[in-house]
Amino acid sequence: MNTGSSSVPSAPSANSAQTIRRAAFAAAGSPYFSTVLAIMAVVVILSNIGASKGVTFGPIVTDGGFFLFPLAYILGDVISEVYGFKVARRAIITTFALAAFSTLCFFIMIILPAAEWYDGQAALERTLGPVWQIVVASLAGFIVGQTLNSLVLVRMKERFGEKGLVARLMSSTGVGEFADTLIFCSIAAPVLGIADFGTFINYVVVGFIYKTAVEFIFVPVTSLVIGWFKRREPSYQTALPEASVAR
Repeated sequence: MNTGSSSVPSAPSANSAQTIRRAAFAAAGSPYFSTVLAIMAVVVILSNIGASKGVTFGPIVTDGGFFLFPLAYILGDVISEVYGFKVARRAIITTFALAAFSTLCFFIMIILPAAEWYDGQAALERTLGPVWQIVVASLAGFIVGQTLNSLVLVRMKERFGEKGLVARLMSSTGVGEFADTLIFCSIAAPVLGIADFGTFINYVVVGFIYKTAVEFIFVPVTSLVIGWFKRREPSYQTALPEASVAR
């Protein structure tokens, strides 16, 4: 006897649910990624050199790399949002290694015997001599700050999907820049001649507010750049339909 029982769609299993991704990310095999990575590395290296110069604007205390370093975080946001945390971590480590290599090159340039007619040895030592200490400060802050920045941004994206880009850019910036600024200033302050506590607090607060404010101001531009990359990365467009299933 045919009972005529109707079939009921089964709920997705736990294993199949795990294969559904809420966040879409592109593969890091395109020229776009390598270009952003190269620019970020150059920005960090140049900002390390500029940071060896103490700069004051009235009561404001900063360094010569203040106008460059926020750009590294903006580029880090682009990589994290478009390519994900694993790729961002690779970019951070690569930039770290290249900046360390540049410091080694500066050291070799300084210790090479100067020609008799060369009269710039003292200036070279004065300009690039303390850079290794600044690089230690910069890289320590960079690797911690950028990692936190990327981690917060990607975790928020995994939770909310494509929505809330501005919120995750601003949230990740605040966390990353605070850690970066505190670590960098703590190591770099003695090199720049900052000895008293009041000037140190000024250095930290001004650095954090400035860097964070610059990134906040450029959030609309960062969003447009991220959108540009998303539209042109074929692997990102392929990942979007899969990610949309979880929404």
